[in-house]
Amino acid sequence: MLSVKPKLNSILKNRGITQMKLAEMSGVSQGSISQFDKNNRHETAHLFTISRALNLPIEDLFEVMENEE
Repeated sequence: MLSVKPKLNSILKNRGITQMKLAEMSGVSQGSISQFDKNNRHETAHLFTISRALNLPIEDLFEVMENEE
């Protein structure tokens, strides 16, 4: 089983980008970006536009861990 945790806020911090700047870059509302790491469901279009704006694969927006069962 996989455990998937969003890590957008740490990516933005490392790049020195604010949520407002990412909203301008991606066209995704700042409110949606603010909720990104808090939600476990994400709009598909938001994933694509955010990943393209940051020039990252969608997978890089998340931390994926294998859970041992």
